[in-house]
Amino acid sequence: MYFIGIDLGTSAVKLLLMNENGGIENIVTREYPLIFPKSGWTEQDPENWITGTMDGLKELTAGIDKSQVAGIGAGGQMHGLVVLDGDDSVIRPVILWNDGRTQEETDYLNNVIGKDKLSEYTANIAFAGFTAPKILWIRNHEPENFARIEKIMLPKDYLNYRLTGTFCTEYSDASGLLLLDVKNRKWSQEMLDICGITEAQLPKLYESFEVVGTLKPEVAAELGFPETVKVVAGAGDNAAAAVGTGTVGDARCNISLGTSGTMFISSTKFGVDKNNALHSFAHADGAYHLMGVTLSAASCNKWWCDEILNTKDYSKEQENITKLGENQVFFLPYLLGERSPHNNTNVRGMFIGMSMDTTRWEMTQAVLEGVTFGLRDSLEIARSLGLDIRRTKMSGGGAKSPLWRKMVANIMNMDVDIVESEQGPGLGGAMLAMVGCGLFPSVEEAANKLVKVVETVSPDPELVAKYEERYQFFKRLYPAILPLYPA
Repeated sequence: MYFIGIDLGTSAVKLLLMNENGGIENIVTREYPLIFPKSGWTEQDPENWITGTMDGLKELTAGIDKSQVAGIGAGGQMHGLVVLDGDDSVIRPVILWNDGRTQEETDYLNNVIGKDKLSEYTANIAFAGFTAPKILWIRNHEPENFARIEKIMLPKDYLNYRLTGTFCTEYSDASGLLLLDVKNRKWSQEMLDICGITEAQLPKLYESFEVVGTLKPEVAAELGFPETVKVVAGAGDNAAAAVGTGTVGDARCNISLGTSGTMFISSTKFGVDKNNALHSFAHADGAYHLMGVTLSAASCNKWWCDEILNTKDYSKEQENITKLGENQVFFLPYLLGERSPHNNTNVRGMFIGMSMDTTRWEMTQAVLEGVTFGLRDSLEIARSLGLDIRRTKMSGGGAKSPLWRKMVANIMNMDVDIVESEQGPGLGGAMLAMVGCGLFPSVEEAANKLVKVVETVSPDPELVAKYEERYQFFKRLYPAILPLYPA
């Protein structure tokens, strides 16, 4: 049997074919364009998702017995607002997660409705990228479109709708709508009233591994697949990627160093920190997770090397970095503002501590350390909630750097595990499909069976002590520079 994982990303859809033993048979990518109507606005035509996915699926399965395709699961970009009318036509281009037009609506939710109320209703506060502010924006600025809305869904849910005809979502992705009562895993009537929508306009809620339907006959015929192919609800991209690294169960952690950086902590118990500095979301394994997000992670290193040093040889820039824990230069990684734990869109990056003998190597080191210190801020909040986190998986482009792995191990004082196959949300989607088709009784058992650790980097006590002193200094920098930027 074969299982297909779909990673419906912002710039491309990546499709993965897995056999029943967990071996990856093929990977196909289809890119599609972004739309920038105004500065700071980002939209997309969802028809490009469908075309890219269907064409990609045909190429992905060209050389196999298609009758053996058993299940499909998708991980998708979160927070994007897809709205359909009564004829199931897309009303307007999708407003994406990184669109910045909703600051007024976000401020209204946080400051007028109030963060305490939002946390009570949803376990989270409003961020400009979340979906509820987008709904309010359409109500405020496009009332004629708002009046036509019959269905509201997220990107991967629209894909599932086109594949199966089932109007569905699942708890992990729905957590980022700011419409879900995360603790009780149901829609929040209070938030629906605030946004002026009804539950009938929202999809039915499923667990990520639950089967939502089978392929529509015309879809199966076009692909050459059996009509019996099962489609599971899937997950938001971070939750799906966490499944793919085995970050399921209690107090498991994954640190992702991609364009943005995330600290993803799975938990069997629901929890919210008192300042809502971390996102408190449902997880794809049927439980919960906390997530801290730094908006610029590996992208900080890319900016530093590409734009300032004029080099693409990232590994060479790290060759001369040997004196860990002793750097006098600090870097604040807030090139795009910051989400966790500061929730400040106005703050910006900064180097501090340079002298006449500062070298490029020390500044490169400061960039890598600054991103890691920023993620440790999220770890400290999770630990304050009583989560006992002793080790972490590490994924994303930054995980390819042995130096960065060592920094993470010693700044976090945790063992860092590197997995054999790091294929992001697509791998997690395929694993969820395997659970939905009955190959595994639970997501955790699938992860235990399929995810293999190939390397572990352990902290050095002497280096941990040095970095602890550096981190305590780093913690003082954000409050010190805050008066320089609008609140």
